[in-house]
Amino acid sequence: MEPSDYIYGLRAIIEAIDADREIDKIFIRKDLQGELASELTERIRQRRIPVQRVPVERINRITRKNHQGAVAMLAAVTYHRLEHLVPQLYEEGLLPFIVVLDGITDVRNFGAIARTCECAGVDAIVIPERGSVSVGGDAVKTSAGALHHLPVCREHSVRGAVRFLLENGYKVVAASEKADINYTRADYTGPVAIVMGAEDTGIDPEVIKLCDTFVSIPMFGNIGSLNVSVAAGVMIYEVVRQRLAADLEVI
Repeated sequence: MEPSDYIYGLRAIIEAIDADREIDKIFIRKDLQGELASELTERIRQRRIPVQRVPVERINRITRKNHQGAVAMLAAVTYHRLEHLVPQLYEEGLLPFIVVLDGITDVRNFGAIARTCECAGVDAIVIPERGSVSVGGDAVKTSAGALHHLPVCREHSVRGAVRFLLENGYKVVAASEKADINYTRADYTGPVAIVMGAEDTGIDPEVIKLCDTFVSIPMFGNIGSLNVSVAAGVMIYEVVRQRLAADLEVI
């Protein structure tokens, strides 16, 4: 990340939070104490900002400036909330299409997925607060600027996001090479959310249990799986294909 993507120091971070700067996460020295540290911790709790307690060496790798044991990583986008976005999509008369990313940490994959989503008319990407990619300047660059146009919802957990989508009339489809159902056999013509997991760990089994359908993209070569951004592209454009074939409004 560029140096401008970070804010250093306890008071500076507190002021940034009070000014409603969009913060992706905060690194705090694990043994940090004091009045300002307590004030910052309370702000973090109130705003539900992801925080990591780390050794001071981790912070020193980010900067050698007088960080006072705390560094905030700024987000390059304004995060949205599903609870606000979902009703808005219905009110606008759209046929909602959302992509949920479970544990995607590689910024290049995330950027590529975001670019495909924007091109295909996806309404939003959902990521969890923890264990996910940071939506900073690198992600925006990798997405070719798509993240300036595509809402990103940062939710407390993928499980909670999936439950909310199900409660609001979405069909939720999980994609994995371990599934038995071919991805083209699922029906994507209604309100739909596609869940994609990290290449190493896949989708959380507890999330899979919640989903309506569990599908796979067929593999015919010696390698057992696609890169997640490529797999996401295949899934996303199957939704587009089905909706166009049914003469439905894609965007």
